[in-house]
Amino acid sequence: MSPGWLFLLVLLIAAAGYVLGRSRALSATGGSLRTMHSLPGAYGWNVAMAVLIPSLLILAVWTLVAPAVLGRLVTPMMAGQEGNLSLLMSDVRRVADGLLLLGEDPASITTEGLRDRLAEAGVALGQDVSNATLAAAARYDVLGAWSHWLLTILVLSVALGAAALAVRRTTPTLRARNEVERGIRGLLIAAALVAIATTVGIVLALIFNTIKFFQIYPASEFFFGTTWTPSFGGGSELGILPLVWGTLYISTIALFVAVPLGLLSAVYLSEYASSRVRAWAKPMLEVLAGIPSIVYGLFALLTVGPALMLVFGDGGLGWMQGGTAVITAGLVMGIMLIPFVSSLSDDIINAVPQAMRDGSLGLGATRSETIRQVVLPAALPGIMGAVLLAASRAIGETMIVVLGAGAAARLSLNPFEAMTTITAKIVSQLTGDQDFSSPEALVAFALAMSLFVVTLCLNIVALWIVRRYREQYE
Repeated sequence: MSPGWLFLLVLLIAAAGYVLGRSRALSATGGSLRTMHSLPGAYGWNVAMAVLIPSLLILAVWTLVAPAVLGRLVTPMMAGQEGNLSLLMSDVRRVADGLLLLGEDPASITTEGLRDRLAEAGVALGQDVSNATLAAAARYDVLGAWSHWLLTILVLSVALGAAALAVRRTTPTLRARNEVERGIRGLLIAAALVAIATTVGIVLALIFNTIKFFQIYPASEFFFGTTWTPSFGGGSELGILPLVWGTLYISTIALFVAVPLGLLSAVYLSEYASSRVRAWAKPMLEVLAGIPSIVYGLFALLTVGPALMLVFGDGGLGWMQGGTAVITAGLVMGIMLIPFVSSLSDDIINAVPQAMRDGSLGLGATRSETIRQVVLPAALPGIMGAVLLAASRAIGETMIVVLGAGAAARLSLNPFEAMTTITAKIVSQLTGDQDFSSPEALVAFALAMSLFVVTLCLNIVALWIVRRYREQYE
């Protein structure tokens, strides 16, 4: 049974347990709620949670761990095969997925004629797929079938056993409400731990692969090299400085566009706009935040780039050789960041007490003087935090850079030239089937780790500024 159907079956057992638990509590008291410790629904939820928590936990862990275990069991069959082991195992899993389309008994599958049967089922196999790979895939399919059966038996046994035990424990004196509350608290803690564990897993994956990269490529050449010319045939120069420069250059232009426009729009919406204007202007401005970055990238490629070429290209000033340039990506990225700066700044400005405005106006200051000398200084820490968070968003942008700035890694002050960023090169280095034992592929993890450290530092600085200079009002 597939995990999806098994999940639905567990939900049905939990629903039946809820009904049985609630009915047993009511029948034991003759329908009188006064002699029950908890409400009837709590008894039902106590049974349902007793079914769901262990069953779904086993299902999740098994689904995550089973592919790795099956891979280890099949790996010895690939001994002596040429090529990277991870790529070979990828072929094994792909062929094993194709075997499921045949609908045959896994135990009866042999390598004889298997290639032809897979081709008839619509599974295309390359000539490099050896008979050993086919045999390993057949073995993988057999083990996968056994894994599904064992998982089904284990999960259903646990679900039915937990339901029977919980229904048997259901009595009017059972503190069902307390047990349900403890279960919910445990689920909330587990959700928080999943988020923390995910972050830790990402960081550890970056660290281990970055260490592996620096074991085969000098760290000094990576951090201080001024040339980026990866070559999978050997002789690569992987200096990060051109990528860092392109990232900072494009992000700086984006902030020069986003910060003034976003801050001025926030001041207008919070201090000058009527409630009627604000009701439609603020949602329209925040629509920009919901547009996918790929759409902004297409806008840069098809609209902004050609428009800049009319002014700065060969038909105008002659400064620009193509539509893909730093200025193109910076302008479009700045437009994308306007809602981040505007929305956060608007909320921060509105948090300034009205009494401060009234006091300034009462002393004879104009509205503009009140905004400049009272409101903005009071909101400045929060505004700085919003700007730094927008900078972190700009540094991590990819699609606008790929489509709007080009792919050239260079150190130049000319904003009308094509450049690239760290994120764009991470994508290009990991595109296609790569050998993760080569520095040209592993460099993507070093780039990602460098970008992670930079954005983490910016977020820490933003939080420190907000907490250090935040004003507390009564």
